[in-house]
Amino acid sequence: MKRVKVKLYPRKPGRKSELKRKRREGWLPVEIYGKGVENRHAWISVKDFASLPHGEAFLIEGELDGETKVYILKDIQFGWLGNNPIHVDLYDLSNVQEIEVEVPIEFVGTPQGVEAGGTFEPVMHTLTVKAPPAQIPEKIVVDVSGLGLGEALHVRDIKPPEGCVILDNPDETVAVVYEPEEEVTEETEEQTEEQTS
Repeated sequence: MKRVKVKLYPRKPGRKSELKRKRREGWLPVEIYGKGVENRHAWISVKDFASLPHGEAFLIEGELDGETKVYILKDIQFGWLGNNPIHVDLYDLSNVQEIEVEVPIEFVGTPQGVEAGGTFEPVMHTLTVKAPPAQIPEKIVVDVSGLGLGEALHVRDIKPPEGCVILDNPDETVAVVYEPEEEVTEETEEQTEEQTS
């Protein structure tokens, strides 16, 4: 699983005016917590936060007060505009044996049903897995080349990566190949009208 190094800076909880000033200067407040660890407060620069990966699973190696620990991004709070982060929660993995995390699905191959004129439609884009932090995959690659017309791929059909357990319902549909819609011509429309009249 990909690891991203970031620099964190100690933060003392203070007045709202101080918080607003630091945000204007390009800093985001960070709350760090975890199993059996002391809660800590920090800052991360907006620039560093914006450079974190999107659409893939990753761990954060955060340096704070000269000590580097491994975290997972637990939560992001956004402002009223909906696209401006204002607060970040990091979960300290120091004492964690296994964690649950959503991992993106990458579909590979051209389904047989598509070659026969069908349409491939992904239904799920991530899978929830449980695994030791070191064994969480960046993505789960799923080969869909064997899917025929009208066939569906379910969670139970996916082999989990080594060390991982997939927690989603085995019966959930992950992707489907729809059969092509019949084209309605003027001739078939006339036949339908004759049958109904």
